[in-house]
Amino acid sequence: MKIENPNPLQWHFSKRSQQLKSSAIREILKITMRPEITSFAGGLPSPATFPVEQMKAAFDKVLSLQGKIALQYGPTDGYGPLREWVANSLSTSDGKILPEQVLMVSGSQQGLDLLGKVMIDEGSKVLVETPSYLGALQAFSVYGPEFVSLPSDEQGLIPSGVDTLGKDARLLYSLPNFQNPTGRTLPLERRLALVEACARNGLPLIEDDPYGALSYRNDPLPKMLNMNPGGVIYMGSFSKVLTPGIRLGYVVAPTPLIAKMEQAKQATDLHTAQLTQMVVYEAIKDGFLDQHIPTIRKLYADQCQAMLDALQTYFPAAASWTRPEGGMFIWVTLPDHIDTGELLKEAVEQHVAFVPGAPFYANAPQKNTLRLSFVTVPPEKIRVGIERLGKLIASKL
Repeated sequence: MKIENPNPLQWHFSKRSQQLKSSAIREILKITMRPEITSFAGGLPSPATFPVEQMKAAFDKVLSLQGKIALQYGPTDGYGPLREWVANSLSTSDGKILPEQVLMVSGSQQGLDLLGKVMIDEGSKVLVETPSYLGALQAFSVYGPEFVSLPSDEQGLIPSGVDTLGKDARLLYSLPNFQNPTGRTLPLERRLALVEACARNGLPLIEDDPYGALSYRNDPLPKMLNMNPGGVIYMGSFSKVLTPGIRLGYVVAPTPLIAKMEQAKQATDLHTAQLTQMVVYEAIKDGFLDQHIPTIRKLYADQCQAMLDALQTYFPAAASWTRPEGGMFIWVTLPDHIDTGELLKEAVEQHVAFVPGAPFYANAPQKNTLRLSFVTVPPEKIRVGIERLGKLIASKL
């Protein structure tokens, strides 16, 4: 006998689920899968940087020598030797980070979700940059915060806004190195001022740093974590320096917060895959990243310069853009009357794609902005794509 089931669309979903929205970037990526599209949309690392042979050797060694351990359940806080490696890599002469302060997570996105779960109630005030990382806005929005946009300029977040806007806030989310989406880097004096302002207001400061190692010219600026280990929550990832497919990141924070996040993670996925943690540790423990990261920097620097040169050649004078010194993104501002959401539709017809800027704003979106990513597109295709896009923009002036 066949039982007639109700239409699932008539089931009662939670209020939280009804507030969920798809990532604008993920929706655009569905379009850009078409082979004829030159896509500057995805924030994807270049597959040319993936160390396939190194990872293959690490998988083989781990499975051959420790297979039964690697394939078993593991501790929620993560694989001990890898947590110790992370702690040592972040320690300085001014202060030591302990393995107990490190929680391994299934990609930085899970870290953001866990932070939202343990720190944000409905209506909680959350301070963010203008614009801010879309993935963080999406992760936090599930918990119903009140986003407060801090003022920013060409150097990034302006710390003085914390004292005027940060009262009773739960946290401040920042991405200081080669920010997604703008490519901006927060100068040293602003880092110090931001850490001091957050400490003065008793405000937890999230330092999300997936791109910090990808500086083209100089060593990365000092981490805010090391300026105030008791007041900064640091987030790191192996996605941009090794491979995103392993979905492995980490959160470093005071142990009381790590303990709460560990409890939340137990209810989410028990633990991040033991196998991939052990493989990553095997791959990097003897200094591989010291040799590998410079090759990523060189590739991205060359492609960034190719895009900057193309923008200078083909974009109209009415457009302006950032000039990043690392990372993966360039931020473009067009005249106020141009809506880049509408512009994208015409750009796709010209076989070019980008990400409109509006979704990166927690409040008062600026629709005349857009994000370009250059790392997965070779220089010759960058020039062709930017020329097409420049002509399209010029036609709107």
